[in-house]
Amino acid sequence: MKDFFYAIQDLFVNVLFAPYDALRALELENWFAANTISWIFIIIGFVAILYWMKQLKIFNDNNKEDKSISSHSFL
Repeated sequence: MKDFFYAIQDLFVNVLFAPYDALRALELENWFAANTISWIFIIIGFVAILYWMKQLKIFNDNNKEDKSISSHSFL
């Protein structure tokens, strides 16, 4: 069982995190290049929020949302 956990450690440290180690080497040379993945995630999140807000506006304009004020049936 011990070898199984060492195999998982080896997979993550030597294979899956290798691109991050390469980016860490870039940090001393160029800050923007080292944080490329962070910038990509920020852009994806910003686009997702804009899309979500657009969809909420579409549903709000069509009056498809149930805005009635009521309690739960079990109360």
